[in-house]
Amino acid sequence: MTASLIRGLAPLALWLSLNAHAAAPQAWPAPIQALEAQGYEVLSSFPGPAGLTGYAALYLGRPQTLYLTPDGQQAIVGNITDAHGEKWQPELLDRQFGAALWRQLEASHWIADGKADAARVVYTFTDPNCPYCRQFWRDARPWVNAGQVQLRHIPVGLLAADSPAKAAALLAAPDPAAALARHESGTPVQPLAKPPAAVSAKLAANQQLMERLGVFATPASFYRDAQGRLQKVQGVPTAATLQRLLGPR
Repeated sequence: MTASLIRGLAPLALWLSLNAHAAAPQAWPAPIQALEAQGYEVLSSFPGPAGLTGYAALYLGRPQTLYLTPDGQQAIVGNITDAHGEKWQPELLDRQFGAALWRQLEASHWIADGKADAARVVYTFTDPNCPYCRQFWRDARPWVNAGQVQLRHIPVGLLAADSPAKAAALLAAPDPAAALARHESGTPVQPLAKPPAAVSAKLAANQQLMERLGVFATPASFYRDAQGRLQKVQGVPTAATLQRLLGPR
């Protein structure tokens, strides 16, 4: 677990790998299941040193590494270090967390903004009443309109009493992308008084993911840089940060 991740998932120096071994909950050994019952969320498993099996997990929104002993009877929580005090294969651990977090973003309930074949994908948590989200939407137009970036807006309802109803209206719209564009362009979406249960479930899942990632304000954006590393930007990007987030114009 990197120090940047510990600090509330500040910009993450995580190499992404889609080869992380996803662990099915029913296959987890009893000691890992016991930790799950205590609040650990296991994301993936991987071969550890000396016959140990490692698990990338989250606890209270913070990354945590677990290890299972070779006999499968005991679990160890924390880092493994060598005789020099160096953490065991930190880049491998980062890959496990990075890949798992990116998969969770992919599986969230997002609204596409931009071409599907854009060179860069950016996930951003957005509240319909957030003026900073609207500013980011406007600032990103040159990249999105040029087909260079696809923003994937993950609606949540946090800022005002009607935020959940407005976020639900966006998710439930016949054309969510068009509804979001109208809303951010100045024609506010009308709150959905009685969202369908499926839409409410999607909104709740988005908010749970936001909390799981240690994000408590909007906008919060996640992207992969030129080296394929997962990065996070909190708030409205400055001009320089916008270049890093969306790439060259």
